[in-house]
Amino acid sequence: MEIEILKENGTVMVNISGRVDTVTAPELENGVKQYFGQGVDMVFNCAKMEYISSSGLRVVLAAHKQVTAAGGKFMVTNLNAEVKSVFDLTGFSRIIALG
Repeated sequence: MEIEILKENGTVMVNISGRVDTVTAPELENGVKQYFGQGVDMVFNCAKMEYISSSGLRVVLAAHKQVTAAGGKFMVTNLNAEVKSVFDLTGFSRIIALG
């Protein structure tokens, strides 16, 4: 997995490539948690994400909770069909804004 984090005008864009699984999810969490509590909006751009496990979903849910609790908006964008089906089956697509 590779992540690129860009902050512009109060929005944190997190570009995620590869697999988000038990091994890589902590790296994603460590990368984004520094922005929690700052009232920023956060977007997970998953255009190059190939796979997400339950560990990755936990990071997505934690980020959603932290960002929205601080008054920001959270969105996940550009899901491929396989990853989108995981979000649908787990109910995440009903909780988290998808774009």
